[in-house]
Amino acid sequence: MSVAIKRVYDAADEADGYRVLVDRLWPRGVSKDKAKLDEWLKEVGPSNELRMWYGHDPAKFPEFKKRYSIELSSNPAFAQLRQLIHEHTVVTLVYSAHDGEHSQAAVLQELLA
Repeated sequence: MSVAIKRVYDAADEADGYRVLVDRLWPRGVSKDKAKLDEWLKEVGPSNELRMWYGHDPAKFPEFKKRYSIELSSNPAFAQLRQLIHEHTVVTLVYSAHDGEHSQAAVLQELLA
């Protein structure tokens, strides 16, 4: 099994396998057709409070990663995502942030590895 991450604004590819949007909010300016998603697990995204606190500030990423991991430990959607990983050979976690290296998708990818 393989877990990749990809920005929703990048073109979908057959090699992406099963595409799962992991954002709590729908990405701006992207239609459902263009997103080519197999599933949207919005509940696996960071809580609104954590998302607002973080604000995609790379300096806060280490603390964001800790807080988000704590949220995920009791999140049923994370268990659902783990199940999807076992059901599909390739899963691509799709996100909308500009900086994929400091996104929730990167945290999820690391936790699922």
